[in-house]
Amino acid sequence: MRPGVVGTVSAGWVHPANHPPKAGHHLSEHPTLSRRKLPTAAGLAAFAIAAVCAAGLASPVPAAQAATVSIATIQGTSVASPLVGSTVTTTGFVTAAYPTGGLGGFFLQSAGSGGTTDPRIHRASDGLFVYLGGAPVTVGIGDYLQVSGVVSEFAGLTELSPPNPGSVIQLDPAGLTPPQPVPTGYPGSDGEREPLEGMIVQPGGDFTVTGLQSSAQFGQIELAAGTVPLAAPTSVGSVGSTAYAATVLLNRARAVWLDDGASTSFTTASGTSKPLPYLSAPVRSAPVRVGSAVTFTAPVVLDYRNGAWRFQPTREVTGANEATTSPVHFSPTRTASPADVGGSIHLGTFNVLNFFPTTGDERTGCTYFTDRSGRPVTVNNSDAPGCGVRGAATRAHFLQQQSKIVSAILALGADIVSLEEIENSAKLGLPRDHALGVLVDALNAADHRSDWRYVPSPAVLPALADEDLIRTGFIYRASVAETVGETSILIGSAPFDNAREPDAQAFRPVYGTDDETFLVVSNHFKSKSGSDATGDNVDAGQGAFNGDRTRQAHALLDFATSVAAAASTDRVFLVGDFNALAHEDPALAIVSAGYADAGAATGRASYSFSGESGSIDHVFASAGAQTILTGADIWNINSVEAPIRQYSAADANVSTFVDPRDPYRSSDHDPLVIGLGLPTHTPPTIPTTPTGATR
Repeated sequence: MRPGVVGTVSAGWVHPANHPPKAGHHLSEHPTLSRRKLPTAAGLAAFAIAAVCAAGLASPVPAAQAATVSIATIQGTSVASPLVGSTVTTTGFVTAAYPTGGLGGFFLQSAGSGGTTDPRIHRASDGLFVYLGGAPVTVGIGDYLQVSGVVSEFAGLTELSPPNPGSVIQLDPAGLTPPQPVPTGYPGSDGEREPLEGMIVQPGGDFTVTGLQSSAQFGQIELAAGTVPLAAPTSVGSVGSTAYAATVLLNRARAVWLDDGASTSFTTASGTSKPLPYLSAPVRSAPVRVGSAVTFTAPVVLDYRNGAWRFQPTREVTGANEATTSPVHFSPTRTASPADVGGSIHLGTFNVLNFFPTTGDERTGCTYFTDRSGRPVTVNNSDAPGCGVRGAATRAHFLQQQSKIVSAILALGADIVSLEEIENSAKLGLPRDHALGVLVDALNAADHRSDWRYVPSPAVLPALADEDLIRTGFIYRASVAETVGETSILIGSAPFDNAREPDAQAFRPVYGTDDETFLVVSNHFKSKSGSDATGDNVDAGQGAFNGDRTRQAHALLDFATSVAAAASTDRVFLVGDFNALAHEDPALAIVSAGYADAGAATGRASYSFSGESGSIDHVFASAGAQTILTGADIWNINSVEAPIRQYSAADANVSTFVDPRDPYRSSDHDPLVIGLGLPTHTPPTIPTTPTGATR
């Protein structure tokens, strides 16, 4: 195992940092996908200077004073060079050069190497990174050079560091064959990758985008060898199972970064003025997304930096030059609507990402995440005295958020929607349903049917002090469905002391009969973020508070049984954000009680973090509900999109990525929709008195 590669993986998830912590998810960093890039040029320069001084070098190294060796000899056949600390001289062709972007060097490869190298013979790499420290990179791709310097290992990368520009000498390449790219699939182990470290390769076979969380921070994209993204291990099997262990190993074997040939941090002042790479493909037609197929259209260098394998382009890629320098093509995967789920009524669930009509600038005590000009965008301290809100900092940003959410709900095609993570307006001294009303008004203003309604809060409510800043709630189309009775909220249940209490509402088709009633219970279980290192809440691969979520699942089952009996129906749908993947204890408890996970059959995931995908949002159908279920879809409009397209990243980069007109990245969770096969009814006929008739 190479230095810096973590040997285990946790399937718990945490929320990304582009909005305030909430009842979200926790995933430790992927074992092979380090989020760090190279340190600053100044830091590397200091490292190189120290190494040079230690070797007693202060001027160009005469050939007579340095051993002349091949690059393969410098690389050696193990994870570290056998010549670390030695002063050597070698020759080769420049295959990649980085005069901009901060990498501060170039790749050198032996003449005549590469091509269809037989892996049974090829034991040591013929490529090497030459680090110049603070000196300018003046060489170009194709140059043939003699380089003298000190051999070192920097975070697992074998480097040669010339002490000064005079140690890099241009040579005549006459009669020599330049190196050729090695055609290769992605090697499945460190041992198979090591002989290609630093060499130019032409990746072949299938690659898929598996993560975009670092795309707006470091300009790098997480890839997986194969045709599907990496799966979160507990979406495949329970902790400790063979399937779980196999997924951990498979993820490690398949994971690789697509880098940008730079060490730019796009969150710094200088970084935000540089157009982000790889994301500037047509925003509305074919942007890169998790699940996009990746075709390598040009050679890249197989690079190893800071504990992670990378495909490094041969020159820096930015949003300004990617049309000519990007080595990849991404397939389009966006859809304008979910798949057809059939049925006469469509039921959806959607976590709407801290939808707060009350914005931070209306409160006192709020501080903010800001854009590149320092202007507030989202609240970052909702628990501070006087603040008490999440989400947008200003009215303008809230309207961007609302526009995208309205677009998503309308395109979802659902007639009833369970909403999670919407403002609990009662906590702000407003009517409890204020935020629901704001959303319904926006939906009706955007939709010519204008038949959206919200389900009002019941008369019996939890004590306000026991409620969270966010809540669940229902909206529906009054022309398609009607409520049966009022909402029931689970009150006084100890397992929900640290989470949102579930609420249940019975519906039926408009003008329907009692025997067509079905029950929907909306949920938002305790998050996986934070820590509670006591009892069964200790993270055992399922995220923090797993024990609490499991107890919440059992309390929910009892609540659903009680409310369903009161509504005289066995058709029960448990929906929402359960913060549990399919093979984690809370989800298994619900399935063991006879409920089916309707979204599982879609083969899609509702959430993505740290390069792994899985569903934490579910629609669980009781045995009776399964008889009317006609289809299901997880509509991938959010989890698979780059976070930079979210309203909370407005003006985070000189390039514009937020489009308030479309539904894409309207949240960080994907909505789910199912079809219900129930009768449709026409309005009852009202007798009329004939014209001219008398009593």
